[in-house]
Amino acid sequence: MALFGWRKKAEIKPPRPPASLPPGQRVYAIGDVHGRFDLLQDLIGRIEADNAARAPTDVHVVMLGDLIDRGPQSREIIEYFLQGAPGFARWHFIMGNHEEMLLKLIDQPDSVLMPQFLRFGGRETFESYGAPQRVLDTPDLYSPDTLLFNVPEAHRDFMRQMEDGILVGDYFFTHAGIRPGVALDQQEQYDLRWIRKGFLDSDADHGMIVIHGHTVLDEVEVRPNRIGIDTGAYASGRLTALGLEGTDRWFLQTEGERGH
Repeated sequence: MALFGWRKKAEIKPPRPPASLPPGQRVYAIGDVHGRFDLLQDLIGRIEADNAARAPTDVHVVMLGDLIDRGPQSREIIEYFLQGAPGFARWHFIMGNHEEMLLKLIDQPDSVLMPQFLRFGGRETFESYGAPQRVLDTPDLYSPDTLLFNVPEAHRDFMRQMEDGILVGDYFFTHAGIRPGVALDQQEQYDLRWIRKGFLDSDADHGMIVIHGHTVLDEVEVRPNRIGIDTGAYASGRLTALGLEGTDRWFLQTEGERGH
């Protein structure tokens, strides 16, 4: 006869309370704009109207990176923020992998990487800065810094000052995601700007909800440990913002024209 010992009663952990922001704060996060200044203006108008319809509080807007490339108006976006973002909120800027690529080329011009960057959406960025078409068509015939001269120093400085991530209450805002199991202060910049595998498929409890862009989705993706809001604005015409206050969440989205 088999003998069985007493089984220890399984420990039941209390459910984690809903993620929230500190009292008195409202945050809007905007996904990857990718050169669609038209959509950004539309969405900012929607955010400003949404904010005005709510009770006054301390308001912040977080841009999740990839302001540039792919779409036709990268220069206009950077210039817009340099001239002063709308005063209804405090604005924060996360660096995306596309800003990182451009800055690396500016710091270390490379004749091999430049054509790759142009194919990756950089051509549209340099076009917005007025770069000559002959150089864009045959970059291998020119010094790699020929195109980079078109990006003003003030625009370079703006991108260099972008942040890696911002923690507010139970939410962490970054461009691509985090490496599960690694403390926030130990995260690699590469992961914050580039990660997909290992983060998107993770069910781990990160101790906070990660708000990110970088990975294009047909619709917003809300999971227990992350919320992805890159809806491919440059091609789809749908630029998405997430609103947060207390334990509430809501979404705002443009319905602009699709890119070409």
